[in-house]
Order: sequence, then C-alpha cells, then structure tokens
Amino acid sequence: MTQTIALITLVVPDYDAGIDFYVGKLGFELLEDTKRSETKRWVRVAPKGAQTAILLAKADGPKQEAAIGNQTGGRVGFFLNTDNFDRDYAAMKRAGVTFKEEPRHEPYGSVAVFSDPWGNLWDLIEPKAYPAR
Repeated sequence: MTQTIALITLVVPDYDAGIDFYVGKLGFELLEDTKRSETKRWVRVAPKGAQTAILLAKADGPKQEAAIGNQTGGRVGFFLNTDNFDRDYAAMKRAGVTFKEEPRHEPYGSVAVFSDPWGNLWDLIEPKAYPAR
C-alpha cells in the first residue's frame, strides 16, 4: 500500500492574504480556489511540483483566530526544501519575506528560518544528499 500526505491545513486570517504571501512572495502555485459558501473557500497552494499541498483555511471564531501564527507552538513547523538555497533565499529576500536569522551551513545542509506574515516558522533548506538505505 502506498500512502501520501495530500494536504496540511494552515489557518490564516484571510484567504486572499494567504494567497498573496504563499503565491505572491514564495512563488507557490495556486492549485485551487473554489467558493464553498458565502464565507468559505477551498484554497490549495503548493510549491511547483510538490505532492503535498497546503489548504489555506480562514479562521472561524476566536479559538481558530488564536491559533493563527502559532500552529506549532512557536517551533519551526514547516520545511521548504530547495535544490538551490542561494537562488531561493535571494528571491525570497527580494520579495520581502522576513528571515529570522542569517543563513547557516550545517552538516545536514544550508538553512535559514523565515516566517509567514502571521508568525508561522519555516525552514528554507537545501539538504545534503540523504544517506542510502
């Protein structure tokens, strides 16, 4: 049996603001934006060629609003792999993405932490080749 993770949900304050950041600044593809009701949309975004997408979900009520930007308790919760760290880091800086640190070159690869406009933390990472199993 083969299984994959198809979607992860990211709660945002507004659908269009989420699209502006993830598509406009990070360069993700807008896979779908379907109106479901007067207040809900099905909005999927993903890096080009990715198997897993992000479902941008507009917060509905105080409990969900409180989770915006802190969906992983202040930890880096999302990891954006790249095949060219320097290229993508420079493009993201030009687009106005906020990096929380300068790039680091670790034994496992080049990495820098950035945040979305609401405080969710991401690693931009160019991993070194993983060892063969």
